[in-house]
This record gives sequence, C-alpha cells and structure tokens, in this order.
Amino acid sequence: MRYFFHIGYHGTKYNGWQKHAGVISVQDVFETALTKLLHIPIAINGCGRTDAQVHASQFFFHADIEQEWDFDLFFRLNKVLPDDIAVFDIIPMQGLPHARFDAVQRAYDYFIHTYKDPFLNGFSSLYPERNLNIDEMKRATALLPLYNDYRAFCKMPDRIDHTICNVSSASLLIDKTGDRLQFQISANRFLSKMIRIIVGKLLEIGRGEMSVDEFESYLISKETPKTIIPAYPQGLYLSKVTYPYLDLPMRGSFNAGSLDLT
Repeated sequence: MRYFFHIGYHGTKYNGWQKHAGVISVQDVFETALTKLLHIPIAINGCGRTDAQVHASQFFFHADIEQEWDFDLFFRLNKVLPDDIAVFDIIPMQGLPHARFDAVQRAYDYFIHTYKDPFLNGFSSLYPERNLNIDEMKRATALLPLYNDYRAFCKMPDRIDHTICNVSSASLLIDKTGDRLQFQISANRFLSKMIRIIVGKLLEIGRGEMSVDEFESYLISKETPKTIIPAYPQGLYLSKVTYPYLDLPMRGSFNAGSLDLT
C-alpha cells in the first residue's frame, strides 16, 4: 500500500530535505524514524527538494508499506520526531501516485523583516533596509507571471533539461508598519534557488541598484546576470503543494494570517 505523508518542518537545523552523506536532512530523519517504528527498512520519496535551512509549512512524501501496523503510527511518529518536524496526516492512496511527479502546482512564501527581532530569528530573513521602494518591487513582481523561461534566475541552468516554469501568480505584500514583507509565488515547478535569486533581485530594485526595466530584460533575454546573490534561506517556505487528486489546506500557521498585509 502506498501512503502519502502530509508534513511540515522548520528547516534551520537541516541540510535541506534530501539526504546526503555526512549531513542531517529531513528525509533522513523520517526514514530513520519509520524504520525504527515499523522494524523494516523504509525508503521515502519527497514532493521536491528544499535547500539547507529552508522550511516547509506543507510538504508531502510517499512510502510503500506492505505490512499493516497495529498501533497509532501518527501518534508515535510525532512523538519520536524532533520538535521542528511534524506529521499532519497519513493518507492511504489507491494505485501508485507519486509525491513529486504528480504535483501540478507548488507555492512558496518568502518572509523579510527589516529590524532585528529575536522572535523572528530563523523564521524570517533579516534585511535591515530603510526606504525600500516597495512600489518598484511590486512592479517587478507583477512581471513574473508574464514570462515562463527563468533561465536568467537559475544558478546552473546548463545542468537541467529546461528552464520553463509556468508561474501562475506572484505578489509582494507589506505590513502597515512597513517593517515586514512577504513575497508569494506559485508555479508548476521551480528551479534551484530560483525564488531566492528573484527575491535578491527585488531587494536590489528596492534599494535602487537595479531598475524594473533591467529586471525584465533578464526575463526577455534569458541571460544570467553577472552577479547572483540569492536571498537568505531562512525566509523561504514551501507553503502549498497541489495534486489533481489531493488538495489539502496548510496546517502550518506561520504563513497564514501572520501579518497584517496590504
């Protein structure tokens, strides 16, 4: 039987989702925990990859588990997992749906705060900026759904088959004090570090270091900028993953309703 696991995690302590030798990853934590509880080797497949220190308020992975268990797996799994990782649902699936390849849309949020706040440390990225040109940043953000080739905002575009991403929506929100920003973007797929690169360029626009026309010229020409500085990882959240057969609301509460935004 194939099961989908609906989870969330705070990624600060982890070297991303995917396991690699010599470092701790979210995937490795789950495979270790499931193997311990079920007493059989368990391999899992995630809905995507997140970079080191990046979070997920919604994430799915699938696992094939043939034997039945006679205990509350949901309760025990949450009990053995560290406090920065949670299971929200365990869903039995018909057939062999794939957590990664069947996803039709993913949404991300990126949070910025412009003042030092110990309560936001690790949950949002600190950029102590003053007088960002929010209107210009919003103009650039509005351009994103108009283009679908993001080669210019990919760190190593020649290593992948193609750089087409169908962006369905993008927005930049700011709270009433002007101290906190939230960038939102949805697409069928994303390239490595693509969102953090875009946020980095939006910050350049906000500082007056890049014009909106120059930003758009990269989308048109598909030429990689000479300098690429991705935004910090800790502000980024994978916040929604949608399947043709599964569309669950977020269980993580930090993204939804956390800011009074306009």
